[in-house]
Amino acid sequence: MATVAKQAVSGQLNLEQSGDEAGNERGNEIEDGAEDRTEQLPEATEDEAVNSEENTAAALEQPSCPVPEIIDTEVNRELSFAELLQARSAITQLYVQCGYVTSGALIPPQTLEDNVIRIQVIEGRLEEINVTGTRRLNRSYVRSRLGLAASAPLNINRLLEGLQLLQLDPLIDSISADLQAGVRPGTSVLQVTVTEADTFSITPAIDNGRSPSVGSFRRQITFDQANLTGLGDGLSVTYANTDGSNSVDASYEVPVNSRNGTVRAGFGITGSEVIEEPFDVLEIESDSRYYELSYRQPIIETTTEEFALGITASRQESAAEFTPFGIEPSLPFPSLGADEDGETRISAVRLFQEYTQRSSQHVLAFRSQFSLGLDVLDATVNDTGPDGRFFAWRGQGQWVRLLAPDTLLLLRGDAQLTPDPLVPLEQIGLGGGDSVRGYRQDALLTDNGALLSAEVRVPILRIREIGGLLSVVPFIDAGTAWNNELEDPDPNFILGAGLGLVFQINDSLYARLDYGIPIISTDIEERTWQENGIYFTVNYTFFP
Repeated sequence: MATVAKQAVSGQLNLEQSGDEAGNERGNEIEDGAEDRTEQLPEATEDEAVNSEENTAAALEQPSCPVPEIIDTEVNRELSFAELLQARSAITQLYVQCGYVTSGALIPPQTLEDNVIRIQVIEGRLEEINVTGTRRLNRSYVRSRLGLAASAPLNINRLLEGLQLLQLDPLIDSISADLQAGVRPGTSVLQVTVTEADTFSITPAIDNGRSPSVGSFRRQITFDQANLTGLGDGLSVTYANTDGSNSVDASYEVPVNSRNGTVRAGFGITGSEVIEEPFDVLEIESDSRYYELSYRQPIIETTTEEFALGITASRQESAAEFTPFGIEPSLPFPSLGADEDGETRISAVRLFQEYTQRSSQHVLAFRSQFSLGLDVLDATVNDTGPDGRFFAWRGQGQWVRLLAPDTLLLLRGDAQLTPDPLVPLEQIGLGGGDSVRGYRQDALLTDNGALLSAEVRVPILRIREIGGLLSVVPFIDAGTAWNNELEDPDPNFILGAGLGLVFQINDSLYARLDYGIPIISTDIEERTWQENGIYFTVNYTFFP
């Protein structure tokens, strides 16, 4: 959600004919396929009505495609054959103007009944979609998505939007199509050429974004394969390490329908120990793991916006123990919401909604999630205080505006509301490089909270030979937090401002250094870079 990217959609569609020429030729082509010529009709008739048949294009009834008065509607007069041809051409032209360039009207051989002339409409249909150029990506992935945009009657505008949607797909580098006439009248064949994008990448990274209690300096490496088996399925594995923690996260996502519905399975495990003084003498150790299974379905999906709904079933488990001054045996650590064994188990169902709007000038994104903790699968249940039973809402939003070439305004917000006391696994944290800069990671960890952040990225140096861009980034962040049963932190409002530098080389290198100044002071000692307001991150993507 952080950048305005890939806005120039270059999906191409070539036609054998286009515009008015295509419409006129289509009418003649269809008539040429009739067994008898329309000249068998009388040259003049006293006509009461002209009916058109086989019209299923509901779009013709929309205000954008108004039906014109085809001929003079005066009754009890003779109609010339030229007027009938004019009516036929007008109907064909109406289809063309509305994007149905492969549809057309004809006057079939007929015997006049009740002085009614029938004008037959043959609406264009796609006979076949041929896909070439794919290497690992299954052709049905492309064919099924274009098939939605090429439903009968064939509309060139809808088909072009389908191509543009595929151009936005990260699995596809470029796509072009050629619409050719089919064997039968009114049918077409779509020849599609695809160039696949590189789908494998390795991204090592370093930052100081972890909590100082387990070591703020983090080293990590991520392996991504976005098209594992050719179905458009993706696998991602990340290993991260600090001086006091190790973690592995893995996820697998597979599309399940041609409307980009996906099923995602995720798993992660973390082992950590507190190394921050003076708590290190307690030798606090913890292990945690999570499992997730999600289904996400776009409801609205165009080249400029997307609205999706989804559901996640999640399971989180953690256990903590401590060995004071190294004296065995280890004891369960009494963390907030844990049971008598120092364990916390969360079984939750989460319903989420996502909306994205994009253009060449801005990106607007919102995400909402409702979480319900259930008393199932041996979830933690306590007589008092927080446990595995809860309800919470989390909302996130971001707006990125292009002010000038490479100059961005970025506004973002994050909020959590709940009527229940929460265990730390479900609380919202404020403070740190991705939150309120000027404070340590999770300086405030509470049941409820809200964050607002604003920054402007202004380019100061371009290195065109390598695609490098250096930007200066003034920013301001603010956050507030409160609890439902426990006492609120003091202070419960934090405010930071500062300056950052961002250096990028195309899609390969990303480096950022921020210095934040806390406007509202806290009692935390300034021992780490974080606590002195310094945050950095560097990552490099191989095979981007």
